[in-house]
Amino acid sequence: MGLTSTLYSGISGLQTNAEAMSVTGNNISNSNTIGYKSSSTVFSDMLSATISSTSTSVNQVGRGSELTTVRSNFSQGSFQSTSSDTDLAIEGDGFFMLSAPTSDEMVYTRNGAFNFDANGYLVNADGYRVQGQLFDADGTPGGGDPEDIQIDLTSQVPAQETTNIVLTTNLNSGEEVISGGFDLSDPAGSSNYSTSTQIYDALGETHLATTYFTKTDDQTWEWNTVVDSADLDPSVASSEELTVIGSGTLTFDDDGQLIGDNAFDLDTTTLMWANGADSTQNIAIEFDTTQFSSSSVVFSQNQNGYAPGEVVETSINSDGVVSVSYSNGETLDIATITLATFSNPGGLVKEGNSLYSASSYSGEPQIGTPGASQGIIYTNSLELSNVDLSQEFVDMITIQNGYSASSKVITTTDEMLQEVINLIR
Repeated sequence: MGLTSTLYSGISGLQTNAEAMSVTGNNISNSNTIGYKSSSTVFSDMLSATISSTSTSVNQVGRGSELTTVRSNFSQGSFQSTSSDTDLAIEGDGFFMLSAPTSDEMVYTRNGAFNFDANGYLVNADGYRVQGQLFDADGTPGGGDPEDIQIDLTSQVPAQETTNIVLTTNLNSGEEVISGGFDLSDPAGSSNYSTSTQIYDALGETHLATTYFTKTDDQTWEWNTVVDSADLDPSVASSEELTVIGSGTLTFDDDGQLIGDNAFDLDTTTLMWANGADSTQNIAIEFDTTQFSSSSVVFSQNQNGYAPGEVVETSINSDGVVSVSYSNGETLDIATITLATFSNPGGLVKEGNSLYSASSYSGEPQIGTPGASQGIIYTNSLELSNVDLSQEFVDMITIQNGYSASSKVITTTDEMLQEVINLIR
């Protein structure tokens, strides 16, 4: 070992500290990059020779340092609130799964700045498509492998005709009995109470169905549901302004609770609409009704029909469910975003643009939906870079000192070599 080897020790110090400065500079330049994870360098020494050994020690001389590894720091970054419903952040270990639009390549990211492209795909800024588990046509969560999440932004949800009506009411037990029962020519005068419900036919057109309640005995009420005769096909419409499409009797016990049947089918033979909708419509009407000594009132009324609708909004909730809302008030769930975790995220390969790919060092991805194990999704949020600028500045000072000291080793060794050369002059 001689002075020449010392020169190479100094050179190795310059190289390793220069590489460390590159890593630190990259961290600082990405301090505002969404989802960026900082890196740190680990050095190790290099041994060149064993000079001698004794009974108590071994004398070894090193020849400098080397960069052992660049280690990624996957600690949680803080969140930034945004106004976009498609901006997502993950709290936990998960990664969003993305697929290249022209291949089956799967990449992973913590950058949740997504949006819908012109074809309705949920994508990142580079056009990579977000992956999720699609819902079945009946709205139940689907299983299987993750697929591209796509919404048909120009679609319409078709109309659904009403098949069920539920009326939750109270009928005043103190009402007077009306002798003679319900009279279609005088519905208001021959009933104690009424409530109206909008129902939909197969074309999505609305019709007003009014149910009249007539007290016929102390604990017995007659109900009649009517519609405007002009809405019905002339072959089934009555000669009056209104046509009865269903009737029945409600009986209550001494405690004001409904006894016997509370569900009835309306008369399908009269549910033939004049607008050319489905020739017959089957509607069941259900009464969740009491007879207490208080005012007659409707607590709620529900029916399951709706008009056709166009897409007005897309949204993603905290469970990662991508939904589309229509102009008729209906909401359709499209997919649940899937997240991937890795046993060794430090083994992921950086692909640029905040993307990672799996490797043999990271292990295979464990895929699941948002939750405690995969990570929790926050909407209208983005995860900021986890770079600690104060730590990076301290590292720069340390690296600069190491670099300067290594250069001093080279200049000092050069001066010593010059002394040796001068001995022969």
